[in-house]
Amino acid sequence: MSAVVTETTTPTAAPRLEAPRRKRRGVTRWIVLAVAVAFALLMLAPLLLLVLNAFKTGADYSAHGPLALPTHLSTEAFQQYLALVDYPRALVNSIVISGLVAVLGTALALVTSYALGIGRVRGRTWLLAVFLLATMLPQESLIYPLFYGAQATGLFNTIWSVVIVFTVLQAAFGTYLLSSVMSTIPQSLLEAAALDGAGRFRILWSVVFPVLRPTLSVLVVFFFVWTWNEFYIPLVLLSDQSAQTIPIALATLQGQNSIDLTALNAGSLLSLLPTLVFFLVFQRTLSRGVTAGSVK
Repeated sequence: MSAVVTETTTPTAAPRLEAPRRKRRGVTRWIVLAVAVAFALLMLAPLLLLVLNAFKTGADYSAHGPLALPTHLSTEAFQQYLALVDYPRALVNSIVISGLVAVLGTALALVTSYALGIGRVRGRTWLLAVFLLATMLPQESLIYPLFYGAQATGLFNTIWSVVIVFTVLQAAFGTYLLSSVMSTIPQSLLEAAALDGAGRFRILWSVVFPVLRPTLSVLVVFFFVWTWNEFYIPLVLLSDQSAQTIPIALATLQGQNSIDLTALNAGSLLSLLPTLVFFLVFQRTLSRGVTAGSVK
């Protein structure tokens, strides 16, 4: 008789350890999700309070406070705000100023950074340090020369005074950023374009600009939002109400008129909505620009 030998396989320890690991990963993911949701609610809390108080009446706000839900939705605060402030004119001024600064500042930064990042101008490091210093200077140290310069040139109380100032200031930051990005462009690509007969402007427009287009789109979005929220310099250079932007109109309303807090919340909400719409429209452009170059 021949003995039959049967082989038994013992399960490895890996499958036994895999289930606890997956369980721990699942618990960790839920904890991270809960923390992210709590952080998001904390960040949105001021906006939610702003919306709640904007749709309250003055009596409702005085009786129940800022944290209570409105007894009924009312547009009284918006009507009061629009009656005291020329909102359409301020909105147009803010859009024109922010749009011009975003486009002109990005274009100026592209040209100057092209000369520093690719042209290899002498003293490039010192020039970049000057541009960086310009972005770090407080606005209070610039206001006196800017004020007298706007008066001397006849640009005081015109939107062009603010457009010129912020175009230069935003371009200084853009030059510092783009010059470092341009230095990473392969030199062989530029030499190939030069061998094909392309001049400097042709290389800038046909080679450099397409490569930097995502980064330039991010600068346009940031310059628009930064200029929209600027307050101190426009407050000094735009004393005429016909040239004021939305932040200045909202601040002067609080200082010159007797207004309740519901109307102030309504005005703050109306001043915030355009930037939210702008971010929603250019959200995909912004995300593409931020992630550009991360995967090659």
